[in-house]
Amino acid sequence: MTTTLPVASFGQACFGAADLGDPRRTRRLVKVANQLLAHPDGTLPTKLQSPADLNAVYRLANRPEVTHEAILAPVRALTLSRIDDCPGTVLVLHDTTELDYTSLDSLRDELGQIGDGGGRGFECHNSVALDAATNEVLGLASQILHHRADVPENEGVAAKRERESRESLLWLHGTAGLPGHARVVDVCDRGADTFEFLEHEMRSGRTFVIRSKADRSVSVGHGTPSLKRCGLHGLIRRAARLGTKTLDLGSRRGNRRRKVRLLVAALAVTIHPPHVRKGKYQRVPLPVWVVRVWEPKPPAGEVPLEWILLTNQPCPDLSSACRVIGYYERRWIIEELHKAMKTGVGVEEMQFTTSAALEPMIGLLSTVATVLLNLRALSRQPEAKTRKASELFSMHYVKVLGAWRYREFRPDLTIHDFFFTLGRLGGHQNRKSDKSPGWLVLWRGWAKLQAMREGADAVRLVKRCGGT
Repeated sequence: MTTTLPVASFGQACFGAADLGDPRRTRRLVKVANQLLAHPDGTLPTKLQSPADLNAVYRLANRPEVTHEAILAPVRALTLSRIDDCPGTVLVLHDTTELDYTSLDSLRDELGQIGDGGGRGFECHNSVALDAATNEVLGLASQILHHRADVPENEGVAAKRERESRESLLWLHGTAGLPGHARVVDVCDRGADTFEFLEHEMRSGRTFVIRSKADRSVSVGHGTPSLKRCGLHGLIRRAARLGTKTLDLGSRRGNRRRKVRLLVAALAVTIHPPHVRKGKYQRVPLPVWVVRVWEPKPPAGEVPLEWILLTNQPCPDLSSACRVIGYYERRWIIEELHKAMKTGVGVEEMQFTTSAALEPMIGLLSTVATVLLNLRALSRQPEAKTRKASELFSMHYVKVLGAWRYREFRPDLTIHDFFFTLGRLGGHQNRKSDKSPGWLVLWRGWAKLQAMREGADAVRLVKRCGGT
């Protein structure tokens, strides 16, 4: 397991190499990271209940050397190292979420527009690396805090193309530094469907899977495509099906899941450059594959699923097409990261008075959020049922959790048993019909375990002081 959860090692592994101008600041950052992992939820005063620790964080965040870039530089380096060490396919999931700080009046002039323009905050563009075989998050490969620019309503196409602050460039910037290997797969939603980004990805050396948004002008085939052009979406919707695929989907009706039978089609096509040049690219056609997966007969009240995916992965048969679909299926994990940032670690609840202090703390809490996501992945590793929990967690955690669940010390508690007990502590019933606990339930259990551990420490302190 490349990611570990022990509080003692997290801060050093992620931030021990941070260059903050003084080794004492780096040591403080490591300590703060460990404290935030132990108490992830709520505001900073809730996370750091000691006034001395809280004031130390405020001093650290307000140092000019402590920037968003300085905080995340060692995290990116560690993530890239894990990508290189991963023996199989690595998915890099890219997406943007809004961080809302409208209530912070002192920051209004320092932040950009969000929503319909009335709110203030960041467009936060994240790129998170994932081991495709295990769904383990390897780390943040990139995080960009974008200030949406105030532009005139009549901005022309040429002016927008030359403007470096346009949001379409976030997708290109988010891939900076990624290795140019075909086993590294960039997975993006419809916001990335620009000809500029498609051309960029074709040159990157990586594999890409991008959900189509634009009904582009295409020709059938590669190499010497037919001269006849047509719309991409109509073409793939008329294509012969390759076969079927089953997928477990969420439902609009509450939180229940439903298994659906989907149809799959794929074609080799050549995408022609748009007539209106909205980005910076060469006017050279791009040979890609398009894969369509859709639900032919959804139940009443359900929105039918349809994904039209663009990729440079050849898809001549059902197996290869399903592999591409499988890559895109994992895109939901970055949406879970955004939920973990906002719900799990409260990244929008901070009350700094300058964006210079706020931005590095966003990077720090976002890194903590990636560990949150790995709770579920670590509990489902094949070796989790045989390895002892003490290999990942200090024996103190194992003792406290075992005492709560079994009323006795269980030194042989496995990683699997540790996480399922943690899930029960977080509210999971562990019934045979229940699915494995998700990250949010595990995270609640983790937070409760911290309180129990601190209570046990307090009891020992009372006994040492002569109390009963």
